[in-house]
Amino acid sequence: MDYALVTGGSRGIGAAIAKRLASDGLGILINFRSNEVAARQVADYITANNGIAELLPFDVASESEVDAALEKWEERHPEDRITVLVNNAGIREDNLLIFMQTEQWHRVINTTLDGFFYTTRRVLKGMLTKRNGRIINIASLSGIKGLPGQSNYSAAKAALIGATKALAQEVGPRKVTVNAVAPGYIKSDMTKDLNESELKKQVPLNRFGEAEEVAALVSFLASKEAAYITGETISINGGLL
Repeated sequence: MDYALVTGGSRGIGAAIAKRLASDGLGILINFRSNEVAARQVADYITANNGIAELLPFDVASESEVDAALEKWEERHPEDRITVLVNNAGIREDNLLIFMQTEQWHRVINTTLDGFFYTTRRVLKGMLTKRNGRIINIASLSGIKGLPGQSNYSAAKAALIGATKALAQEVGPRKVTVNAVAPGYIKSDMTKDLNESELKKQVPLNRFGEAEEVAALVSFLASKEAAYITGETISINGGLL
């Protein structure tokens, strides 16, 4: 069976993506670091709707945890393979750069970039061998235009976009596509502390987006219909420039 691995899949955009890809017929591996209760709720929703879901706990920023978790899964599933990888795990620790603590910088950078590197490297071999795969990296509007108070987050997401473009060229000949999705203001746990009533005034569509709208875009990029799209960063932000 073909599986999709969704990192940070227990809440928000990640949970919506996991549910949508399950409805597309993929088995789902829900990665999480600490919130097992939320991850279990996503898995229960998927199985209640006749889908297949497993929990796969590991810290994406830990090379040893990534390798150990995926190696054990592969041993348990010799006939199955991961054909879709959604690198969604990320955290925000906003602060003006002059006040930013070293730990704030590294935690945000490491979760997004190390998480992308460790997880993608581990999954990529199987995709290249089978000449089939979809890698979808969840970037951000912040990585395209930069946002004040988010030097760490903007740097991490901008670097993820650069890595997307480079990797797409490396693996394209083996029919593996690599794309990034850059959400703007989306209703989720990550944006619940933002002033939605004020910030939506910046958005031409005058609202925050829904996690399910991002999931629909990811679903398309994971499909056969998107086989000729690679190396792209697709914004989903209500027209915010």
